Amino acid sequence: MRLYSLLLLLALPAVACAQSTADNIRKVENNLAGWVNIENEAPTRWTIEERMKVHNVPGLTICVIRDYKLEWAKGYGYADKEANIPVTPQTLFQAASISKSLNAVGILKLVQEGKLSLDADINTYLKTWHPSADSGKITIAHLLSHTAGLSVHGFPGYEMGDTIPTVEQILRGERPANTREVKPLFAPGVKMQYSGGGTTVTQLIETTVTGIPYDQFMQKEVLNPLGMTGSFYTQPAPENKRALLATAYNREGKAYKGKYHVYPEMAAAGLWTNPTDLSKYIIETQLALQGKSAKVLNQAMTQTRLTPYVGKNNALGAFIIIDQRYFNHNGGNEGFRCVYYGSLDGGNGLVVMVNADDFNVIEEVTRSIGITYGWENDFYKPEKVTSAPLPADSVQQYVGKYQFRDVPLLVEAKEGKLYATVRDGAPMRMYYTTTGDFVLMEERGHLKLVNGDFTVGEGQGSITFKRQP
Repeated sequence: MRLYSLLLLLALPAVACAQSTADNIRKVENNLAGWVNIENEAPTRWTIEERMKVHNVPGLTICVIRDYKLEWAKGYGYADKEANIPVTPQTLFQAASISKSLNAVGILKLVQEGKLSLDADINTYLKTWHPSADSGKITIAHLLSHTAGLSVHGFPGYEMGDTIPTVEQILRGERPANTREVKPLFAPGVKMQYSGGGTTVTQLIETTVTGIPYDQFMQKEVLNPLGMTGSFYTQPAPENKRALLATAYNREGKAYKGKYHVYPEMAAAGLWTNPTDLSKYIIETQLALQGKSAKVLNQAMTQTRLTPYVGKNNALGAFIIIDQRYFNHNGGNEGFRCVYYGSLDGGNGLVVMVNADDFNVIEEVTRSIGITYGWENDFYKPEKVTSAPLPADSVQQYVGKYQFRDVPLLVEAKEGKLYATVRDGAPMRMYYTTTGDFVLMEERGHLKLVNGDFTVGEGQGSITFKRQP
């Protein structure tokens, strides 16, 4: 009896832990929230499945990191809805611009080894391409922090079967490249301007200095040491990995031709991965920062990587945000959206990825994680508004069709309440507020009727949906 009791006691903590994790998963799945809190109304909460349907998101995958450990990872919906293939924790998604974070780890490893200098002129390393104008010395630190003053924000990728350009052709803007030349727009070191073009320059620097193809270098020197053995940069994807790849879908829920695009701009947008693998990068970064691990970068280089450069947010391959307490990066390729956060202290973090052209559900899931884990001050700070009754005789003045560029907005009245539909999405309740405008739980911003048109935002950042006949 005593032995049995002892074994039972030893088992209890594991059972309790499992129950706690299962409870946290359930809470995350059922507490998705909007960006606004309507103070005189009951809080609105949704399930993951509900929001995936509303936002036309076929597949979604999540992981949560707590106390320097992966607590859980789970997939929802479909990696390929036509083939009825579900998302699992092993399903690979395009990480898009999150690729830049891992790229920075690889480039800084070369700096750590003395093969590159953060502050040397990049022309020291470039042999086949150079910036087309002499606007000042550009360094690797400039490239990694988006302060080089270079053009080309991002890349649309190439359809499967397209002729794929070389990196030099991409930088020159020469066919078959589908983007313009990467060139200086202003002097380096003056300000931050996001440039995937600048990140692509670091890809060329790596291959020039090491003589090793970029994807092979990153696999051997970064991904494998981090334990990210399911991930890769190779473009197009290797044949033996394709069964794990999620299909990319547009806003209408249609698969992109060829299932997904190819990104020869590997450093800027080419990584295929999943939240479980990304958690290994986040945790290693956190441990290295504490001097407790050095699988790729040591403590000093990790501190350098996470130190803002020319500003208070843009570090080397990551952004330092939320009161300087998290390192982060978002990503957006054709048919994919994603985000990661890692705390600089405490070992917490999260990753959310979808195979759709919509970021809203990612924000809603992130808020739910914040609510569940008590991280509200980090991830759930809703704007507070007070709703007001909308006079019945004024309802019809808002009803109609509106348009901003190629985005249609339909406003309808149902049972005395107004609903807005953007594109072909689900109708969203419009809450009239005491300040005389409307808010939607799902879409950030205040809508106000001005001279018969709906304006969202204020000043230079506002957009106007024009009333249509």
